Amino acid sequence: MTRRSTLFFKLLFLLLALLLAVPIVQANEPAAPSDFGGEKTSNYGKPKRVIVRFATFNASLNRFNQGDLVNDLSTPDNAQAQTIAEIIQRSRPDVLLINEFDFDENGEAARLFLENYLNVSQNGAEPINYPHYFVAPSNTGLPSGFDLNNDGSVGGPNDAYGFGFFPGQFGMVVFSKYPIKHKKIRTFQNFLWQDMPGALLPDDPNTPELNDWYSPEELDVFRLSSKSHWDVPIKIKGRIVHFLVSHPTPPVFDGPEDYNGRRNHDEIRFWADYIRPNKSRYIYDDNGHFGGLYRGALFVIAGDQNADPFDGDSVPGAIQQLLDNRRINTRVTPDSLGGPEQSVLQGGANDTHVGDPAFDTADFNDSAPGNLRVDYVLPRRNMRIIDAGVFWPTTDDPLFGLVGTFPFPSSDHRLVWVDVRLRR
Repeated sequence: MTRRSTLFFKLLFLLLALLLAVPIVQANEPAAPSDFGGEKTSNYGKPKRVIVRFATFNASLNRFNQGDLVNDLSTPDNAQAQTIAEIIQRSRPDVLLINEFDFDENGEAARLFLENYLNVSQNGAEPINYPHYFVAPSNTGLPSGFDLNNDGSVGGPNDAYGFGFFPGQFGMVVFSKYPIKHKKIRTFQNFLWQDMPGALLPDDPNTPELNDWYSPEELDVFRLSSKSHWDVPIKIKGRIVHFLVSHPTPPVFDGPEDYNGRRNHDEIRFWADYIRPNKSRYIYDDNGHFGGLYRGALFVIAGDQNADPFDGDSVPGAIQQLLDNRRINTRVTPDSLGGPEQSVLQGGANDTHVGDPAFDTADFNDSAPGNLRVDYVLPRRNMRIIDAGVFWPTTDDPLFGLVGTFPFPSSDHRLVWVDVRLRR
């Protein structure tokens, strides 16, 4: 070996030794996450993960007359709206569905609630802003022209496509901190119940025919959604998450034919089919496009489903269509401390319940049905749940007044939230 070669190898050895002595920095090592809604970043500053809080809240912001909600929200001093806004500010969801929010054609109520309540501090809570929101018509209060409840007369809230005293009552709104892909939104307001294969159509017990509570003429117009079903795509740090929202009818207020219970079952089933490509071919949206989500799509199902897995009056197995669905992540169940406390304090029907009161999301009449779990936020199975909860403080909590007991200062439902982690 020449002298020059020996010198070269000595220098190479020295260089390798220096490199091994320096700590290696991994470019993909994430920093500690910020508060929910924050990002984890690599050492190069590129977002690697984001934690997003999705929530649903039946806020009972419905009124008895069309236009009353807009009037109530036009000033910043409506007590119920202030309470609802504070609950949202304390919970701080990034993407939020509000059920029972009356629809108006121009979205005026949504804008006013944002400007006069959410953007204004309530009792010292930090204001919260949603640059993006979506509203659309609801089947509630839309006259069908038929005697749907078979009481011998046509007209009124029970003969509308969805129970309501005026069009849009008990509607819904989606608020988001992230951009909503409005051109990609799909609504299913007009989907007919009879077009669902194996639909659980109600039966008139006074006739020998099956599934004949509604006449053929009524079935030709009868819509599955009591309000609507929406697929709202939201762009979150380069990923599209489909926010699948609805509000199925309560499974009560009928007779032995159980037309509300059966409709509730199939409204829930709609999403169970929609997220499975081999089950959703029959589904069509209001623009006439068929099919559901593609196989790899990310989604979060949210809403007041009006069905408890163990208690209440829903058709057995109704909510299990989602809770037992292999495409849905149910490893973490949102809970609270206030639910168990109120179950004991209120007693009544709660004493006979099978379900864990920590999971309850609604404070209903103590005689019947008692407190139930009816509000859900259910992400896709491969979306990791970081945390989850129900906003239901205990009586010794300073925030208990926001939920209270009957008569409710806000709503008989509780806000439910789930934090999920998305990879960029």
